[in-house]
Amino acid sequence: MQLINYMEEAVKRTLEELLLDPAYKKNDFNEKIKLDILAYTLNHLPPRYIVTEKGHLFTRVDELKQQFRTDILVELSKAIERIKANPR
Repeated sequence: MQLINYMEEAVKRTLEELLLDPAYKKNDFNEKIKLDILAYTLNHLPPRYIVTEKGHLFTRVDELKQQFRTDILVELSKAIERIKANPR
């Protein structure tokens, strides 16, 4: 068994989906920028730690709720705008 922050998996997956959107595709996000976006977003969302497969399934069901996805999208959007405005 291992300890996993499920929120990290969900945010990574959502960022990859978001970057396929034509509105974001025009931006050239390299790996460093993506990591900055992920870090900013994860620092503004509550962690969801899981250990067991049952916990993973329970959290996946929770992810299907609209509010869970909306919270991630809102924070990702904020992060993208913040990182674009202040690149390292």
